[in-house]
Amino acid sequence: MNIDDWRQAFLDAEKQIASINRGAFPKSAEALSDYPLYPLLKYQWLKNNLDRDREIKRYLINYSDMRYSALLRRDWLKYLADGKRWQALVEHYRPTGNAELACHYQWARLKTGFRDDALIEAKKLWTVGYSQPKACDALLNELMASGQLTQNMIWRRFELALRNNRVSLAQYIKKLLGPNEQSVADFWLKVHQSPRIAEQSSEWQKDYRMLGSIFAYGIERLADSDLDAALSVWDGNKGRYQMSVETIDKVERKLGLSLAFERRPGAYDRLSRVNNADAAAREWRVRAALLEQNWTHVIEALSGLSEQEKNQPRWQYWLARALNEAGQRERGSKVFEALASDRSLFGFIAAETLNKPPMLSDRPLALTSEQLSSFERMPAVSLVAELKSVGREQEGVRQWWYLLDRLDKEQVLVAAKLAQQWGWTQTAVFTIAKAEYWDDVSLRFPLDYLDDIKKQARQQALDPAIVLGLIRRESVFDPKARSPAGARGLMQIMPQTGRQIARKLNETWQSENSLYQPNVNVKYGTHYYKQMLDRFGGHFALAAAAYNAGPGRVDRWLPRHHPLPADIWMETIPFKETREYVAAVLGYAMIYQLMMERDSIRLGDVMKDVQPG
Repeated sequence: MNIDDWRQAFLDAEKQIASINRGAFPKSAEALSDYPLYPLLKYQWLKNNLDRDREIKRYLINYSDMRYSALLRRDWLKYLADGKRWQALVEHYRPTGNAELACHYQWARLKTGFRDDALIEAKKLWTVGYSQPKACDALLNELMASGQLTQNMIWRRFELALRNNRVSLAQYIKKLLGPNEQSVADFWLKVHQSPRIAEQSSEWQKDYRMLGSIFAYGIERLADSDLDAALSVWDGNKGRYQMSVETIDKVERKLGLSLAFERRPGAYDRLSRVNNADAAAREWRVRAALLEQNWTHVIEALSGLSEQEKNQPRWQYWLARALNEAGQRERGSKVFEALASDRSLFGFIAAETLNKPPMLSDRPLALTSEQLSSFERMPAVSLVAELKSVGREQEGVRQWWYLLDRLDKEQVLVAAKLAQQWGWTQTAVFTIAKAEYWDDVSLRFPLDYLDDIKKQARQQALDPAIVLGLIRRESVFDPKARSPAGARGLMQIMPQTGRQIARKLNETWQSENSLYQPNVNVKYGTHYYKQMLDRFGGHFALAAAAYNAGPGRVDRWLPRHHPLPADIWMETIPFKETREYVAAVLGYAMIYQLMMERDSIRLGDVMKDVQPG
């Protein structure tokens, strides 16, 4: 048979398996044992014949590098649990992060003589701020009946549920407390619903051992709606209550971050009070010092980062900048010197500061044709290639990512190059990132749809490099990309935005699906970015931030009274996603400019001061 005959035979066998549901594996399907999609046929049959233990065990061994083995194992383990076949379940369970299966497994261990170990794991499944699957009920009920569920564990889950705003769960957990403790929980629920109670001193004349924790929680909640009130009540009353260092840290962290997000004074001092700061508090302490433009504080805050954080290009840049501003130019220049070869916005600024040319540091993967063909012959890879060929590309991508988790780093690099050859641009970029190889520039920074991009950039008087940078960040050149919010295509246009742009361009709006057409999407995306650029005075960073977070938010983030250096403005954007987005888009634009040997985008233009709104 030629390949088309194989494919038709596969489709026919697939229909037959779907129609019989149970019974013997069809001979027509067995005849396809040499066809790459045979494992899919076998899985489709076995998932409806879960009593075939011997064949399932053989399948799990033979196809362990295929996603279908994991799907089949999941279904089979549930079948074993339903049949109370605890020993078989324990033998064939593998950790997956699936809470339902984890509960089945621990219950099976409990039933096969490992009760103490199972209850230890049950405590971990208990201590979450959300409801576990129904499959966990028996295990958690056993934990409650065992006497090992302490009052502290009940309170811990109660608080976690409230922090997740799962009020119904908190009310259920409250019933596990003693009568006196339930009245405390009722007060905590009251504070959750009405945090302004923190301001009413009469409400706090209670003899609750947890009063300090409840007060601290109320202050955290109040800070979301009235930061000034939260600050005043906390500073005026925190000495009245007994609270752990951890509890005090949580409140000071919350207040400090809230001040910093609003670009208000006092954030640095507040964050400096946190004893055991997490990464967010450590980093925002630096940003709070930057907002003050107090370079001594910046250096001090940078010294408080972890060693891994200090070595990131972002923080190396700020160290060099702070040293220069503090008059330690020789030290600052040395840091800039080391940073100047980094392929990022921070590296490019460092190079310009030193009057050095920016560097691409391009080292393409050196792979032989035999490495690629040998990898492509692997059954799991052949399966992906055939799924792609029969139009089931999304299923192929799922299998691809399952396979990559089972490969070593060298194999992942080969996979990245193969994905590039297949035209799987986005998958190739994400695959090489998984191998943490950053220097194959043409693979990591594709030039797909370049004709459309150049045409629309010219229409909008934009440099194509900035458009490429936007696409690289938005969709990584996947024309079918769709965000959870509903943005579509290469430049991730929302349908409502697309309709508005179509009207402005006097075009007939076709449909939401038209945004998956590269030429339409790039036309609308460049038009929208140009609108943002015009609205914000030609400031590339502000326009990029508006493209990501919306112009209204950028208006709120503008300085109130005095101009702010662009790098400080970008670093102190409250939204992590937007902060990283702006740095990435501008850095990518510089990379694309170097790749295309252009020089129309100047860092001096990109980094001009941000004017008050």
